[in-house]
Parts: sequence; C-alpha cells; structure tokens
Amino acid sequence: MNVTLPFARPPHGLLVEPIVRRALEEDLGRAGDVTSDLTIPDGARGTARLIARNGGTISGIVTTQCTFRLVDPALTFDVKTPDGSSVQSNTILAVIEGSSRSLLTGERVALNFLGHLSGIATATRSLVDAVAGTKARIVCTRKTTPGLRLLEKYAVRCGGGFNHRFGLDDAVLIKDNHLLACGGIKPAVERVRAGLGHMTKIELEVDSLAQLEEALALGVDTILLDNMTPDDLRRAVAMTNGRAKLEASGNITLSTVRAVAECGVDYISSGAVTHSAPSLDVALDF
Repeated sequence: MNVTLPFARPPHGLLVEPIVRRALEEDLGRAGDVTSDLTIPDGARGTARLIARNGGTISGIVTTQCTFRLVDPALTFDVKTPDGSSVQSNTILAVIEGSSRSLLTGERVALNFLGHLSGIATATRSLVDAVAGTKARIVCTRKTTPGLRLLEKYAVRCGGGFNHRFGLDDAVLIKDNHLLACGGIKPAVERVRAGLGHMTKIELEVDSLAQLEEALALGVDTILLDNMTPDDLRRAVAMTNGRAKLEASGNITLSTVRAVAECGVDYISSGAVTHSAPSLDVALDF
C-alpha cells in the first residue's frame, strides 16, 4: 500500500463540514431516514466495513469520517487505509461501529463522496505514473463539479497531482477570449500589470509560436500552450529556454500524456481528471 507525499494536505474540517452537511440535508429531506427508523429496532448496534471493490487510489476518507460524525457522534470510525493510498480490490478502508440506524443513514452520502473522490485520485495517479521520470507535473483545472471544487482538488493531490488556480481570484490566466475582447496580448498584459498586486502570478494562453514569441517578450510568468503538436511543444520549449514556465493543455489522455511530458514542458493540465473520472466502486458491508 503506497501513500502519497504530505503535499496532499487534507482540507480543514471547517471547510469540509458544510459540504457534507448539505449533502446529508439533501438526503434526509423533511422526514429523515424513514426506512431505517421503521425497520431497525431502537438501540440495535452493528459493525460495518468500508471496502474498495476495485483497485485504485483512495480519496474521501475525510468526508466519510465527517459524514458519520455528523449523523451520529457516538459512532466509532477506525481508519485502516488513509487518503492517498493505492489499494488492490477488496481492501478494507475503515471499520465503523455503533447504531445500526446511524450506519445506514450515513451510508449513501459517505459512499457518494468516497467513490467520486477516489475516482478522481485514481485517474490522476494514472497520469502521474505515466509521466514518471520527466519534470512535468500533472495539474487540474477549474472544470469541477459546482460546490465540490475544494474536495475534487484535494482528490487530485491524493493522486499525486498538483492544483492549478482554485478560482478566478487567486491568479491571472489570460485566455483567447480575453485577448479577442481587449485587443491583443500586449494591451491585456499591460492592463493586468497596471492593476495587479505583486503577489499574483500572470499566465497567458497562446496557440501559436508567434504568440509565444510575443508573450516571452512581455515577461509573463507562465505560458499555456494550447492544443499544440509535440513538434510545436518541443520548439516552444527551445524558444522559451527557461524564461517562463510552460504548461501544455488540450486533449490530454493517458495515451498521449507521456509524449507531451517528454517535450520538456513544466506542467500538463487535464480537466478530464475531475470532470470525467469514473467513480471507484466502494461499498459499506455489515
């Protein structure tokens, strides 16, 4: 069982709890868990195991633990496999003991988070492993599920990837539509610099080597190379010669990511790791 490096950094519980609470409120509705309340005798106790039915990389133990704590603080939650672990099928992730009603009430919300986030971590790990030995870092994007960005970006870290910006406010990314709307690269960069704080980085998207040359002359921090061929990526790396960080983006797949990394770029961004990762099959077994 391999566990990722400390950069996975679980989000603070104060940030996780409101997300989990909303999911529980949605599931409990107006009348609570009528099935469990009516079928299970008051005071009945049980033991349940969280199990990964398929192999993958785990993320979402923190949300699962939060789920059961909010449902019933008296439940005990014993983590067997922490977030960031790469596991084989039928691995026990945690053992939970206490009220049988509470276990069943929290089951679906817990599994929804755990399966979804572990799917993202697993997809990320596949890309990270594919570029091993190169300098390229796999990074995510803002193509996340509304309301779940904090958790989905955590799942990327659990898979060994790194986070791009979290929102519109923590970095500048000048894209093609910005350039069309404001009149080109030079006015865009000049306007940003005139109003930007000194702690905020500037990234500029280009889709040609001519645009890259203009961007390099303006001294931006990072340049996003959008949908370039491997040949153009190699030319871009040679042209840049360390003057800016380079990010490759566009149609990144498991079959293409190694060739992109070998071109010498610093970062490879993928929206698919968050918006298209299949959920990992996880279960709660009594």
